[in-house]
Amino acid sequence: MLFSDNRDQLRQMWLDAWSAHKQNKPMIPLQIELVAIIEKHPEYIPVLESDETALQREYLPEMGETNPFLHTAMHQGIHEQLSSNRPQGIKALYKKLCEKYGDYHDAEHQMIECLAESIWEAQRHGHAPDEQRYLQRLKDLL
Repeated sequence: MLFSDNRDQLRQMWLDAWSAHKQNKPMIPLQIELVAIIEKHPEYIPVLESDETALQREYLPEMGETNPFLHTAMHQGIHEQLSSNRPQGIKALYKKLCEKYGDYHDAEHQMIECLAESIWEAQRHGHAPDEQRYLQRLKDLL
C-alpha cells in the first residue's frame, strides 16, 4: 500500500503514474499497478489529467462525490493484502468472491466496502482494524 500522511504526495504518485503511461515512459512496478487500476476507472482519467486541480480538490461524500484517489487507493490496498495474504486467508476469500461476482473488479468493489467499514470502525474507536471482523465481513458476502 502507499504509505504517507501527505495527501498531495500520495495523489501525485497517481498523477505521475498516469503521466508516465500516457507518455510511454518507463515505469516502475508500482506505477504499472496504479495504471492498471486507473484503466479500470476511465471516469477518473479527466481528474488525473487536471494536474494541480486534482491535488487541491476536496471530494465531499455529503455532496455525492466519490474521491477517485481514495477509491483507487482502496483497490491498491486490496492488491497489497492479496500479495501478502494478510489478513491470513484473504486470497482464498478473494478467489471465491471472484467466482461469485464473475469479475475480479466487481469482487474488489465488494471488498472495498468491507475494508472501508473496517477502517471507519477502527478510526471511530481509536484502534487498529480488526482483521477477523474484516474477514467475517468478506465471508458474509458469500
